[in-house]
Amino acid sequence: MAVSSAALETYDSKTIREDLTDAENMISPTETPFISSIAGKASATNTKFEWPVVELGAVDASNAVPEGEDAPSIDAPVVALRMANYTQIMDKVVKVTDTSQRVDGAAKVEKLAKQISYKLKELKRDKETIFLANAVAVPGAAVGATVRKTAGLEAWIITNASRGASGAAPTLSGTTDGYPNAAHTPGTSRTITEDMLNTVIQSCWTQGGEVKYGIVGPGVKRTISKTFNGYATKYKDADAKRLVSAVDFYESEFGLIEIIPNRFSNAASMILIDPEFVKIVDLQPTRQLELARTGHTENRLIQYEGTLEVGNQKAHGIITAVT
Repeated sequence: MAVSSAALETYDSKTIREDLTDAENMISPTETPFISSIAGKASATNTKFEWPVVELGAVDASNAVPEGEDAPSIDAPVVALRMANYTQIMDKVVKVTDTSQRVDGAAKVEKLAKQISYKLKELKRDKETIFLANAVAVPGAAVGATVRKTAGLEAWIITNASRGASGAAPTLSGTTDGYPNAAHTPGTSRTITEDMLNTVIQSCWTQGGEVKYGIVGPGVKRTISKTFNGYATKYKDADAKRLVSAVDFYESEFGLIEIIPNRFSNAASMILIDPEFVKIVDLQPTRQLELARTGHTENRLIQYEGTLEVGNQKAHGIITAVT
C-alpha cells in the first residue's frame, strides 16, 4: 500500500523517548551451596590458623592380661597432630563518578549502591571457588613478595580417594601434619561409576566419617542421574505425566547423601563431605570501607579475609578425573 510522503512516521522523528526497561536481566549464577549451607562457621585471630587432630590407637584384638598382673605394660599416649591453614585476603574495588551518581539510568545500574551489590555477589562466588579448589596453602612473604593464600578442600583429602591412573595424593608440609604444600594429581580421565562412589563412601565410613553431601560439576551430575541405580528421588509422577530423571539423593550402604551440582567446583571431581569436619574461618568478615576520594569519583573497598578449616581430612572423600 502507498504511504503519503507527508505522513509523519516514527522513522522521521528524533524526539521519541527510548523504551529501556528497568529490569536488570542478570543471569550470572550466585548460588554457593558449600559456603552457604554445608560448611560451618568459625573465627580466627591470626593469619595462620591451626587446630589439633586426635586419633585413637589401633584396635588391639589380643587385649588380654592375666589376673593380678603386677607390672602391666604402658600404652602409647594419644598425641594430637597440629594442622594449619593460612588466611587469604580477597577484595573488590568499586569506582563510580559523581556524574554516574546523578544521571537517571535504567535499573540504577550505574549507581554506587548497585555496583557494590554486584561486587558482593562476585566476591561470594570467588570464595566458593577458592575454598573448594585443589590449591595449596602459601604462608606469604613481606612487602608483597609472595601473596598469602589458603588451601582449598580438594588439596586436603588424602586418605579416602579414587584417582585416575597416575593420580597422586596431596602432601602436607609436616608429612603427617601442617598444611597442604602440594596439590593432588587427578590422573587419567575416566567416567564416574557407582562402584567408585560406594568405595569412597565406605572408606570414609571406615575411618569414622559420615558423608552427607556430594558436590559435583554439571557433567558428573548428569552421568550419575543417567547411570546410577542407588537413587532415592528418581520416580515417575503419574498425575503430572512427567518423569523425574534427576538423582538428588543417593542411598548407599553407609547412609543417604545429597548430590549437589555446583557451578564453582572442579568439574572433573566429586567431593564427598562430612559437614561436621569442615568450616569457613573468618579473620576479617566481609565489610565495606571508604577509600580516599580521587577527583570526581567515589571509591569503595569490599574486603574479606578468611581460611578453610578441615577438621579431619579422613572424614571426607574425593573422586578425581571423572566425566
